[in-house]
Amino acid sequence: MIEGGTFFEIAVILGLASVLGFVGQKLRQPLVIMFLVTGIIAGPNVLGIIQSYDQIELLAQMGIAILLFIVGLRLDLNLIRTTGAVALATGVGQIVFTSAVGFVMAFVFGMNVISSAYVAVGLTFSSTIIIVKLLSDKKEIDALHGKIAIGVLIVQDIAAVLALVLLTTLGARTGVEESAWIITLVVAVKGFGFLAGVWFLMVYLIPGLLNRLAASQELLVLFAITWAILLGGVSELLGFSKEVGAFLAGISLASSHYRDLIAGRLTSLRDFLLLFFFIDLGARLDWAAVGSQIVPSIWFSVFVLLGKPFIISVIMGFMGYRRRTSFLAGLAMAQISEFSLIVAALGLKLGHITDETMGLITLVGVVTIFASSYMILNSAKIYQWLEGPLRLFEKRDPYRETLDNLPPELIPRVDVILVGLGSYGSGIAMQLLARKRTFVGVDFDPVALERWMASDIPSLYGDMSDPEMLEQLPLHKSRWVVCTVRNRQLSLALLNLLRHQEYAGKVALTATNEEEDKLYNQSGAHVVFCPFRDAAEQAVDSLTDAMDVLPDDSDMPISFREIRIGSGSAYAGHAVREIPLRGEANVSILAVSRGGQVFYNTSPDFQVYPGDRLVLVGFPTELKEAENLLSRQATFDTDDDSPTDRFDIAEISLGPDSPLRGLSLAEAGFRQKYSVTVVAIRRDEGRIYTPGPFEQLKAGDRLMVIGSRKEIKTLKQQEPL
Repeated sequence: MIEGGTFFEIAVILGLASVLGFVGQKLRQPLVIMFLVTGIIAGPNVLGIIQSYDQIELLAQMGIAILLFIVGLRLDLNLIRTTGAVALATGVGQIVFTSAVGFVMAFVFGMNVISSAYVAVGLTFSSTIIIVKLLSDKKEIDALHGKIAIGVLIVQDIAAVLALVLLTTLGARTGVEESAWIITLVVAVKGFGFLAGVWFLMVYLIPGLLNRLAASQELLVLFAITWAILLGGVSELLGFSKEVGAFLAGISLASSHYRDLIAGRLTSLRDFLLLFFFIDLGARLDWAAVGSQIVPSIWFSVFVLLGKPFIISVIMGFMGYRRRTSFLAGLAMAQISEFSLIVAALGLKLGHITDETMGLITLVGVVTIFASSYMILNSAKIYQWLEGPLRLFEKRDPYRETLDNLPPELIPRVDVILVGLGSYGSGIAMQLLARKRTFVGVDFDPVALERWMASDIPSLYGDMSDPEMLEQLPLHKSRWVVCTVRNRQLSLALLNLLRHQEYAGKVALTATNEEEDKLYNQSGAHVVFCPFRDAAEQAVDSLTDAMDVLPDDSDMPISFREIRIGSGSAYAGHAVREIPLRGEANVSILAVSRGGQVFYNTSPDFQVYPGDRLVLVGFPTELKEAENLLSRQATFDTDDDSPTDRFDIAEISLGPDSPLRGLSLAEAGFRQKYSVTVVAIRRDEGRIYTPGPFEQLKAGDRLMVIGSRKEIKTLKQQEPL
């Protein structure tokens, strides 16, 4: 027991949580686990530090309110739509299966109907805190299984709020001898009135108020907290739970432009207050009450840890997902939720369940949160162990994660497999299309995929960190694998997977800084993109001295504009005389900026190249026409006669009577005569790499040469030389 008042008591508890959190970090244990341990140690069963239960419970309830407010704030019904039917089907199917089996198990253990119902409901939900926290730490929150898990959580959250409303309604009926119809009608009127009031404020008052408060972020965040707590209090006054009100408060701001700012600023506050929730949970674990519940809690915990992944794997497998995706999504859900404890606490308050039932649900929560945290962190290893048996949960054709719109027999080759179709990846995709290059897109964002699938671009919904994903891709027909996702772990994993698959093409990765650039090059990437560095270089190029030629004052109705020549421009590489700026747009080139150097009064033979910035002078409407003219895309041709013909490599044999016998490479003059370079010689059973200019040629030599496709084709027609 600690003397010194509540303030000192909380300081000691926070100090203990910090120490245990540091120890857990060193031991690579989840912080949530260490906070539960803090509550157990600080509780009456060990050190007995905690005395101010009411104050800690108040902080914990505020944490739950903020949590539900942020859940409502980020409630994106579009996520359920874009993840297809899988979120709804899996969420509802899992709820029905878990609650049904849980009810039967509880009834078998001798519980009455009400207690069995509470246990069944408690087993149903999964922890938003645990799943989001751990998947975010593993950088899997945006992976396919992470997206599906979040979609299922949204379905569960909605069901949890409905359960809270239902239990509140049942609570209102206890102790009041009135008709069930009257009670239900009163609750319905209160509920609809509450919803109508929130809707009215959301439409007519809150948007304008937020715009006024947005001038100060502190006031904006303060209003958000006040709004969450206020609606929670109003909800409790109306006979509902405060959690319902906080959830609706979040929904009412979900359509606001400021929701991401508010959610971001409240995340730290939420995590701090939820610390007290887990401490309170551990401290209130009454070992005397749960002593008789140890055996049932083991069975229920095993059911949650195994049953939830099982049913989710079955549902997702039936819907056409591969076993890895369904297993990882199911494994993430293998615990009960903070909602479960909230529902149980409400049932205890209403007198529906006993302390023993509350202890049972709490113990199952502690055990499953402990176990599932380690399961999520080690999900890749667990999947490797169970990969074979999990084939039972996968259809012969997992069509959800295959290239339905890419008939392999109709596409002889694929230039690029493009991983990541976000803003940067979409830009690359557009340029590939402009150059008539074929590509296959891969992304786990259904919104991005829908856009490209609507354009009949072959696209695959999946996660490239999955080794089995490569089996669905036409790797043997592709020249490049380009990853635009700026994630070091994913990029290195993809590189290793391609190496393991003995991929013969080239690989391009995207780095966020110089360190990653160096790391990717050392790891074997053929090309490394640095979008931020490249964009910065272009930005500095645009700050050109060419504008110094513009007059400070002019009464003439003319304007000036600086236009960059893109790499896909039809006039890139052309002389000034070949650009019809005067004829079509009636404007003139005043200067050209290139790499920080300015060229004034360019001659008609001056060539412009990609990246050049042309300073044009003319009337405003004509300058707009000139910009459209210079933005015209070149027509790229991939045939053999294309001016952008790629390099090719081939082996050319020397005949027994070849005139090149006995000549050195320098005397043979391959560069001068054939426009190719000899990079190796196969002679008898050996090879000569990078032969020198004095290497003599012999009959029967096979020369490995590299050059343009056109020149290689011409040279092979003369074989043997």
